[in-house]
Amino acid sequence: MFIYGASGHGLVILDILQELGIHVEAFVDDFFEKNQFHGIQVVKPEILTQRKNAKVILAIGDNHIREAVSRQLANEFINAFHPSAVISKSAQIGHGSVLMASAVINPHVHIGKHVIINTAASVDHECVIADYVHVSPNATLAGRVIVGECTHIGAGSVIIQGVNIGSNCIIGAGAVILRDVPNGAVMVGNPAKVLRYRS
Repeated sequence: MFIYGASGHGLVILDILQELGIHVEAFVDDFFEKNQFHGIQVVKPEILTQRKNAKVILAIGDNHIREAVSRQLANEFINAFHPSAVISKSAQIGHGSVLMASAVINPHVHIGKHVIINTAASVDHECVIADYVHVSPNATLAGRVIVGECTHIGAGSVIIQGVNIGSNCIIGAGAVILRDVPNGAVMVGNPAKVLRYRS
């Protein structure tokens, strides 16, 4: 078992895996200069090419980089769900996704692959979250919210029921989303307004 990304996010995933009794052989990182990170060996990505049967979880917070790395690897991606996360039996969650401590996933939620649902985030009934999304700590998604691919939902933000958020958006920390958000929009404030569009 390898964690791709020797970072703070990687430490949180390491903690989840250790809680689950899963042994982590090493962190994988291109740019980490030391050979250990918090007592765990750090190796270069080439090892995953050599060991194609190795299981991997991506600990990369940037949605676009996480997507790019996932497409480069032929390894099996696993999920990591903290034991304190609350997950409805009717929820569907794609491979490589992680649920941090105290996250809540309510009935008939559909979560794509390589999604991060961070600490104490709440995703209510019938939400649809596309691939490579990051829902930050304490964010609240009310029922039937749709979130497009590679969107980042900021810490403590609130999205009211039935809102559609496009792909490649950034919802700023503490933003309150009351209406649909177009692709690429950066939203801030309460009520949230478009600050700019991502290129």
